[in-house]
Amino acid sequence: MSISTREFVCIGCPLGCNITVEHDEGQIKSITGNTCPRGAEYVTGELTDPRRIVTSLVKVEGGELPVVSVKTRTAIPKDKIFDCTRALRDIVVSAPVHMGDVVAADICSTGIDVIATKTVERG
Repeated sequence: MSISTREFVCIGCPLGCNITVEHDEGQIKSITGNTCPRGAEYVTGELTDPRRIVTSLVKVEGGELPVVSVKTRTAIPKDKIFDCTRALRDIVVSAPVHMGDVVAADICSTGIDVIATKTVERG
């Protein structure tokens, strides 16, 4: 049995706690340093299933702007980030595009949609 120690700076809330985790082959033994429950949730997620929100731009045809900002509705598995950004490069939407519109459903088979974060009217 080999217990490892990792340190994290929590991004779950504005406090930015320094959290120390002792774990053994994916089994968490202890979590210390968090001042709220979000710290333990964040570290557990980072060790077992790291995820991130992806933000990018997608081309708009016939719009007042040439692109629209987009993001994944929720965080996707960290190992799918580059696949997601590659897939978004090839997407072109037609104006108008409204904030919250689904630009890509189930991106990279994650079950998570990519949505517009801005409205782009016809140009």
